[in-house]
Amino acid sequence: MSSPRYDCLCAGIIVADHVCKAIDHMPRPGELVLTDEMSLTIGGCASNVAADLARLDRRAAIAGIVGQDVFGQYVEESLAASGVHCEYIMKSDTLPTSGSFVINVQGEDRRFIHSVAANSLFTGETVTEEQIRSCRILYLGGYCLSEELSPENVARMFEVAREAGVITVLDVVTPKAADYWSMLKPVLPLSDYFLPNNDEGELITGETDPLKQAEAFREAGANSVIITCGGQGSLLLDAERSLRSEIYPVDLVDGTGSGDAFVAGFIHGLLEEASPEDCLRYGSALGHSCVRATGATAGIFTRSELNQFVSAHELRVETL
Repeated sequence: MSSPRYDCLCAGIIVADHVCKAIDHMPRPGELVLTDEMSLTIGGCASNVAADLARLDRRAAIAGIVGQDVFGQYVEESLAASGVHCEYIMKSDTLPTSGSFVINVQGEDRRFIHSVAANSLFTGETVTEEQIRSCRILYLGGYCLSEELSPENVARMFEVAREAGVITVLDVVTPKAADYWSMLKPVLPLSDYFLPNNDEGELITGETDPLKQAEAFREAGANSVIITCGGQGSLLLDAERSLRSEIYPVDLVDGTGSGDAFVAGFIHGLLEEASPEDCLRYGSALGHSCVRATGATAGIFTRSELNQFVSAHELRVETL
């Protein structure tokens, strides 16, 4: 039997991010505030994770949809230049490429203005059995953002992956208060790893405690749940253990893409067949590298930089 063509197939949302360097305050109505730089960068869960994995010399492919516009062209060319295999990207002739305007204010968390656009056309039906069988890990990012990516379609993808022995990794985007359980319950039992952040976990479960969030997702069928909690670290819960990880201290420049970087680092750990503790360390370290620069992918460690950083810096991971 031939070896898989890709380490990870990243399916889901593809976005063109417009990111400003930090401003000193939010503008008042009618006010002009200057920023040192405005950048067009890769964005969206699938794009970020794929680009980050390619930065780690992983064979990453992406499946999603962009518009036939300058932003779609930019994102595809940037992903290809970073080493991501882009042959599964679809083109829409009816909707533009999805975009986010990322506003950074000094001393505050980033703000987003987002247009779903072409991502609303991604149903998952174009992700074929052959594509899924070609990878070691299937990552789906941005689930719950659009109802067109239905539980039935995601369950089909994950069932094919399970039959093929492909690891499934699920991530969500929850833009507003809603009943997300109807979308998650058919899919979580087929998810080997579920990686929401604590804000998403609270919006879905109503629980403020990340451990209780993780317990709720485990009860719904997820095999292993990892809750990222920003500056408070991360939490992992599976059938055998409960772990809490700290973070590596960093001077924050831009938090955009840090959660996706954590996911990419965690997936890298899975590909290395590392322990859950070391997977958390890889995720935390790659998230650390991300926030040192403006944009979701500009500051990401190379594989050698990641290994050197993890070896040189202690990160406490405790059992709960």
